[in-house]
Amino acid sequence: MVSSPYQIVSSCIRGISGRDAVASRRYDVCMAKVLLIDDDQKHSQLLQAYFKRFGIQLVCAADASEGFRKLSREEPDLLLLDVMLPGKDGFEICREIRKTSNLPIIMLTARGEVIDRVSGLELGADDYVGKPFEPRELVARVQAILRRAEQSAGGSSVLKFDGLEIDSEARVTKVDGKVVELTSMEFELLLILARRHGRKLSRDEILSELRGIDAAILTRSVDIMVSRLRNKIGDTAKPPRFIQTIWGRGYSFVGVPKTDV
Repeated sequence: MVSSPYQIVSSCIRGISGRDAVASRRYDVCMAKVLLIDDDQKHSQLLQAYFKRFGIQLVCAADASEGFRKLSREEPDLLLLDVMLPGKDGFEICREIRKTSNLPIIMLTARGEVIDRVSGLELGADDYVGKPFEPRELVARVQAILRRAEQSAGGSSVLKFDGLEIDSEARVTKVDGKVVELTSMEFELLLILARRHGRKLSRDEILSELRGIDAAILTRSVDIMVSRLRNKIGDTAKPPRFIQTIWGRGYSFVGVPKTDV
């Protein structure tokens, strides 16, 4: 008897060990947000709980209309897209997204025909996973694609902006060519913001990521940390050079990317 996706995910959530989740986070890009468009809401909720254990925020939508709204509002790093949806199916959604975006897409389907896989990949999907699937494999595929996307965007361990360089391997920050001494937490905060260039991050999102680095952050204020960081990198003028406050939400990194000539 073949297990249903619901039974497989339920079993995996009960069986996953804390060590597995912690080990997986070592390879995660920071604060990954994934949008799942699937009309099986019970299955989606289980996946949401499972992904959370690996440091991935899974946002769920049940159909195309809700999916497009959340795609615009949530600004996800990757899309998990079920093919068999009510109304507009996954192929149509993929085709529409590819007209304007290079967002990584993984197609999910219970239809195992080769033609379906080929169709999805030809439309621009990055990967294709058949149902029922092992949730751990899906997480691994998501992590692999996010890592490739981040490496492609960054190109190296050094993030370069006008007046600012951040070397994530050497853990060195330079402002206008001069090395600036940052605490470990300040450096991580700057890296979190810079890697999500242009994205609006809530205080809760920032705090959640920093908690994974140092539990003591529970007692600190994100606003205070941002203020200290701004002072150290000389970003106190208006308009800001690097970190912009998004009133009522959080912060966004607005540094101008530097292109090597």
